[in-house]
Amino acid sequence: MDIYFSNKIIWITGASSGIGEALAYALSANGAKLILSSRRLAELERVKQGCKFPDQVCLLPLDLSDTSSLTEHVATAIQLFGQIDIMVHNGGITQRSLVVDTDIEVHRRVMELDYFSYVVLTKALLPHFIAKKNGHFVVTSSVMGKIGTPMRSAYAAAKHALHGFFDCLRAEVAAHHIKVTILTPGYIRTNISLHALTSDGSAMGKPSENISKGLSPDRAALQILKAIKKGAFECYIGKFSGEKIGLWLNRFVPGLLIKMAPKLAPK
Repeated sequence: MDIYFSNKIIWITGASSGIGEALAYALSANGAKLILSSRRLAELERVKQGCKFPDQVCLLPLDLSDTSSLTEHVATAIQLFGQIDIMVHNGGITQRSLVVDTDIEVHRRVMELDYFSYVVLTKALLPHFIAKKNGHFVVTSSVMGKIGTPMRSAYAAAKHALHGFFDCLRAEVAAHHIKVTILTPGYIRTNISLHALTSDGSAMGKPSENISKGLSPDRAALQILKAIKKGAFECYIGKFSGEKIGLWLNRFVPGLLIKMAPKLAPK
């Protein structure tokens, strides 16, 4: 058990599957007190019962796409344990379609869920962190928040927006001892591609070859715990593979990556 997380109160959105579920198990094993959120109460209950200390887990069902309702959930979350120490923004949806084919409502839906829900929850929770003079926002972005490849325009736009918003926030709240860690996962073996939005807003409904070869959620959770404890500004999560090489190229030789991008459509 890592005493850094012992008795810390951590709120995780998107906690009913994938990275969020794995984080719940890893953090509970390290003695954290958890608030788990997603739309699916039955799945949240399953995750709770899988935690090492289920009596230290509270469930707070919510719909991130209904951004007008999110502010009231923050007050409820704080009341559950009396405070929140770490907020893990993890819910979201992805997209697979060409710009020319994609309905504008798909762009709006992705932006609402992957960007605006994070902003609304952060703005509502921020006064609590400022008042107690500490706190930590952990933000699940993506490699697509740093680079752009075919068929990911709505998703990449939302993730790029997260980097802009939270980089600004980090600079604003440093004096209040509030930390911001942006996670940039590569391919992680989750079901996210099954629910990826296609051009008309329907779900893709099939697994991604690249994702099926990705890092397991359990191993991703361990990498995330290290990044949180370190207070990293930004951290790649995943295998050493093409995604990490892409980040390196984007940083040091962006022109080369731009030339390669047309061949990088997702599989």
